[in-house]
Amino acid sequence: MDNNLGSNQKVFKILVVDDELPTLRILKRNLTGYGYEVVTASDGLEALRLVEESLPDLMLLDITMPNMNGLEVTRQVRRWNQLPIIVVSALGEENQKVEALELGADDYLTKPFGMNELVARIKVALRRLNQKLPEPSNIFTVAGLSIDFTRRLVTLNGQELKLTPQQYDLLRFLVQNAGRVVTHRLTLLNVWGPEYEKENQYLHVFIGQLRQKIEPDPARPFFIITERGVGYRFRSPEV
Repeated sequence: MDNNLGSNQKVFKILVVDDELPTLRILKRNLTGYGYEVVTASDGLEALRLVEESLPDLMLLDITMPNMNGLEVTRQVRRWNQLPIIVVSALGEENQKVEALELGADDYLTKPFGMNELVARIKVALRRLNQKLPEPSNIFTVAGLSIDFTRRLVTLNGQELKLTPQQYDLLRFLVQNAGRVVTHRLTLLNVWGPEYEKENQYLHVFIGQLRQKIEPDPARPFFIITERGVGYRFRSPEV
């Protein structure tokens, strides 16, 4: 298996937390094959201990576990550590996914998932370790879409796009979190303020307007990806 790591590249350490031992074994074997160092924990309390002792670069965290569930682990870790957290949930746990993201998790996967999808999510999360959010002096570019934050200028394939102030602010927030799932509530809070935090339909309208302007085919969005029942993910330049 190609581990995609050169001889001089850092070997990232991943903490995999799941109470199902067969799952731990499979993930450890496969992620090791991709060139990662893997440590495992079978419950939330052990996970907290290993975050402190092993200093992992990323945590893959199941939600439903004994002793301490993944939500509480996320809450505890975020009090003092900003390592990327990818939560894993079963079908039908949409509310828990949203709560985990709002507690500070970076991404989520729904069981069952493929290794290629998992590794792609891990790579995106790890790339953000040493990246800062775009500052006003930066220019963000992905697949022909360019945002000049200094000039508040948005172009697609060299053609200027006319956005309203709210559309621009929404695009800016999504781009600042490119590659990361942002929930409906967090988007509304950051773009419109606390009085709008429950106005999901309001957000859907603005997302639709923005897609009409930036998407080559709004019916098949390329840049703004819907995470059904959770929120949105703006396409990362690396994906």
